Amino acid sequence: MNSSRNRRPTIIDVAERAGVSKSTAARALAGSDNINDETRERVLRAAAATGYERNHLAVGMRSGRSGMLGLVIPDITNPFWGEVARGAQDRAAESGASLLVFSSDWDAAKEATHIGTLRRARVDGAIINPVADNFDDHHRFGLPFVFIGSSAERFADISSVGSDITQAVRLGMDHLVSKGHSAPSFIVGPKSRLARARFLRAVHEHCVERDIDPGILAMEDGEYTVEGGREAMRRLLERPHVGHVCVFAANDMMALGAMMAVREAGLNCPADVSIIGFDGIPSGEFAWPGLTTIAKPGREIGVRAVEQLFDEIEHRPEHGRIYMPCRLIERGSLADLSVPALKRVAAG
Repeated sequence: MNSSRNRRPTIIDVAERAGVSKSTAARALAGSDNINDETRERVLRAAAATGYERNHLAVGMRSGRSGMLGLVIPDITNPFWGEVARGAQDRAAESGASLLVFSSDWDAAKEATHIGTLRRARVDGAIINPVADNFDDHHRFGLPFVFIGSSAERFADISSVGSDITQAVRLGMDHLVSKGHSAPSFIVGPKSRLARARFLRAVHEHCVERDIDPGILAMEDGEYTVEGGREAMRRLLERPHVGHVCVFAANDMMALGAMMAVREAGLNCPADVSIIGFDGIPSGEFAWPGLTTIAKPGREIGVRAVEQLFDEIEHRPEHGRIYMPCRLIERGSLADLSVPALKRVAAG
């Protein structure tokens, strides 16, 4: 077997093919100004022909920059976090940087392992959605970083980006009231998650403003997954209830699981059960009926997080929280009870 076929091309191979010295080839590939255009073009053609790629790790060790960023998200299977990652990747690429993506699976130990890996990889900085709310050892990261997600709100002295949960919940609740659902049931996350507390705080504030007792609202906990929503919806349907049921789920994955549970119970959405989600993942559009949801700006969060991280890396941060507004996407999973029953029937 020819060993040269399995050998990584070197700068020497490029120089020999281009008919120049090693130092001239290196300067041409680095974009040096003191190389004439003809020589630069010859070196670039030689590099392409040999398949040579610069050793960015070695370049980074000399310059102090690797050109790599890290992103640690909690659930890579959730399309919302895929949108965040896409926005971050696109913005990083605009500046010539690469993005390493890790999923913590909502596990603090995995999260710590990933951060350690990023540090050893000498990334220039990292974007992290902290799983735990007791992230008190962040000063030991040893690299510039930015937080994303709900848990980041408690760190006022750290740059972070996230959805405006209060604005989003109010938007959803106001829409429900406009459709005749003044006292919906809720499917929320586990009690251990700070995101759950922030979601419910916004619900409580909305109810108090409208003279509604929050204590009368039915509520079930679940994991932020399709199966978590499915099981929570089953429990809600087992509760005594009269008339139409309306459910506000804390994310779209749970909402889609709730729709499955409604069908399995022989009921119809939205005729028997109305459901509204939270996130705005693409699959909600293809559900039947289409999922009405409060959409978070996933890609925009990723873009802004990278921009904040660049500021941290360049030592020009303006520490604080950036709140990104959410928007309503109205589809077919929510019945309009504000219309008299006879008119709803006549309308089909």
